Amino acid sequence: MKLLREISGGVCAPSGFKAGGIHCGIRKNKDKKDFALIISDVPCAAAGVYTQNLVKGAPVVVTKRNLSDGVAQAIICNSGNANTCNSDGEIVAEEMCSLVTKVAGIAKEDVIVASTGVIGQPLDIRPMSEAVDELYASLGDDSGSAAEAIMTTDTVPKSVAVEFEAGGKVCRIGAIAKGVGMICPNMATTLIFITSDVNISSGMLQKALSEDVKTSFNMVSIDGDQSTNDTCCILANGLAGNGKICSPGQDYTIFKRALHYCTVKLSRMIAKDGEGATKLIECNVRGAKTAKMARNVAKSVIKSSLVKAAMFGADANWGRVLCAIGYAGEAVDVNKIDVSFRSKAGSLPVCKDGKGIPFDEDYAKKVLLLDEVEINISLNLGGCKASAWGCDLTYEYVKINGDYRT
Repeated sequence: MKLLREISGGVCAPSGFKAGGIHCGIRKNKDKKDFALIISDVPCAAAGVYTQNLVKGAPVVVTKRNLSDGVAQAIICNSGNANTCNSDGEIVAEEMCSLVTKVAGIAKEDVIVASTGVIGQPLDIRPMSEAVDELYASLGDDSGSAAEAIMTTDTVPKSVAVEFEAGGKVCRIGAIAKGVGMICPNMATTLIFITSDVNISSGMLQKALSEDVKTSFNMVSIDGDQSTNDTCCILANGLAGNGKICSPGQDYTIFKRALHYCTVKLSRMIAKDGEGATKLIECNVRGAKTAKMARNVAKSVIKSSLVKAAMFGADANWGRVLCAIGYAGEAVDVNKIDVSFRSKAGSLPVCKDGKGIPFDEDYAKKVLLLDEVEINISLNLGGCKASAWGCDLTYEYVKINGDYRT
């Protein structure tokens, strides 16, 4: 088989996982699913990374507590209400875990719980309690309904799965994600649920996830706001039957490569579906002295409101790119910077050695009007590189967030 190939199924692609999603009544629109469940047939090695915001949703607190032993078997999630800044938030999150015990017999301490939606509104457990049997009955081999149920302002569900070989066994990783707003780097943006049938220790799983997010989800920025509920977790049940991965080596490297394929694919999906967005922006930085320099420059550019607005208007305003590079906090040499824009319409060099170069404005429009645009930067200082993902800033973003709560 190929070293790595994309397959269908999302979180249900790995052996032993099922998922489901329904509408239980948290969201007013009955056509919007708002209650999701993912279950493994057997207990899993588990790991997670979370928001660094000091204001944390109650589900984050409960999940961190439940994952302290590195074991979990299920994920339960609601959309429409973040269960954040509520006096009874942890109680409700614990009760959500107990609902899984009720229908599946899984100990509540082995349940990951997540919520997403409006902050500061009490979350009533009753709609979920009354619908949990229906939710359990919805479990199946396709994760489409679960991917829909965790969405808030997303316009499309986001899922990916890959198949690869480790230890002479066919192994799989699958994932679903939500999040198109309130997304800023330095956690593992939004809600991401990853499953795998690889046999791996929880310690190595945590190591792989913590390292991966630095160059995947941490490199996404939609609007510069860091959510209170960001959670990225991974469950690995070992049913692929490979020799257990307990230390770095060839199989661990293969697993990390497959994981990174999934996380980067989701990062791009999240950025392209940014609230009100009309295009995906990818900033590629090359020639940096260090990986840190490359990451910081790429993130600075992708976070710039002025760059994002220029991309919306298909305006090749490369000065805004240099401006964002200049306040990235890295010791770049301005006189060595090259910048170009690129899309399927072609490539457009706009800056050489920190100075503007002539270009055709009509051609620039053609390049920047497409729905995926690259900003390519060469610092010409070293051999390190990084990529970051974001979207344009549009009128629709303001409209969505102007009345989000009401």
